[in-house]
Amino acid sequence: MTEAAVSIDRVRLARAYLSRVAEPPAPALAAFVDEVGPVEAAERVRAGTVPAAVEGQTSARRAEDRAEHDLRRIAELGGRLVIPEDEEWPEWPFNALALAAANGLKCGLAPLALWVRGKANVAELAERAVAVVGSRDASGYGQHIATEFGHGLAEAGIVVVSGAAYGIDGCAHRGALAAGGATVAVLACGVDVPYPAGHANLIARIPERGLVVSEYPPAQTPARHRFLTRNRLIAALGDGTVVVEAGRRSGAKNTAASTTALGRVLMAVPGPVTSASSTGCHELLRSGEAIAVSSVAEVVESTGRIGADLVEANRRSSTALGPPQGDAVRVHEALGLTTGHSAEVIAVESGVALSTVRALLPEFEMAGLAERVETGWKRSHVIAGCGDA
Repeated sequence: MTEAAVSIDRVRLARAYLSRVAEPPAPALAAFVDEVGPVEAAERVRAGTVPAAVEGQTSARRAEDRAEHDLRRIAELGGRLVIPEDEEWPEWPFNALALAAANGLKCGLAPLALWVRGKANVAELAERAVAVVGSRDASGYGQHIATEFGHGLAEAGIVVVSGAAYGIDGCAHRGALAAGGATVAVLACGVDVPYPAGHANLIARIPERGLVVSEYPPAQTPARHRFLTRNRLIAALGDGTVVVEAGRRSGAKNTAASTTALGRVLMAVPGPVTSASSTGCHELLRSGEAIAVSSVAEVVESTGRIGADLVEANRRSSTALGPPQGDAVRVHEALGLTTGHSAEVIAVESGVALSTVRALLPEFEMAGLAERVETGWKRSHVIAGCGDA
């Protein structure tokens, strides 16, 4: 029987079984599945009639045939198993993993399947996404930046991808949710395992507007090596990765390495030179691996495809909507025509609260109404008819 003639239900059942019997990324098993198809691969793994390399990756668990139970469990959670044969499979992001693996990236390869909680379409969320990662032991500065970035990216229509950990990850997710945007949490355990326990409520909220995903089957517990393995998925699902804070040996640097290997944009937020929490970020900047970002607008601009798509869309919409209104008019009119001014100077000139000015300036930049120069902020001349006298 050809693979085309095999029902999608049998394929899904086979991939559910295979996702449990081998510890990801299982390169020998993945190659075997590509060669003979998932249904035949599952049958031969059960029977133990597989090449030696596949035997080594599956023999310890091949009797763990819990596929039907796992599929029922994920359905009870309102989730599903997404497989490469589905239309919502994020093919482009995961093709990059396959290419990176061919070039020697450790922990490369696409997953055999994705266990998913949430109704959103995986491929659609991955179309415009940025990963935001960093230290679990984040400083107040890092938590503030991560929350602001999560919120601002979500407002710009960009999906925030992270790992649901304490510190930077949790702040990025919360920022996105607070803005009413979508966020994706990639776990190093089953999607029915709330880890860390202190983020149980956060993980439960994410599927309401986004997704909780994992390549590990239900009930699988977290382990140190699984965090490192899942980091490649965080990097793959975003068009770029922002490292907000990272110590010298932070797991975020592992995600950063995967981002670079995948050819995606790696960004880092500079921190105080005295802060151990920013040491990893400064190393990435000093080595030239990452570019420095200090605002949501810079992240949007730096992530290539997203920058091209979203900035142009915002420029068109701002032209259609006409000039800024209310406080925004006063802030825009306080911008210099040729010389940049600081946010503080603009606040004094406009009479608008400094916090409001700081919130409006990045929005003006994304809409093409203002630009940042060496001396501060000034009006952009890209668009006419924006309230200039």
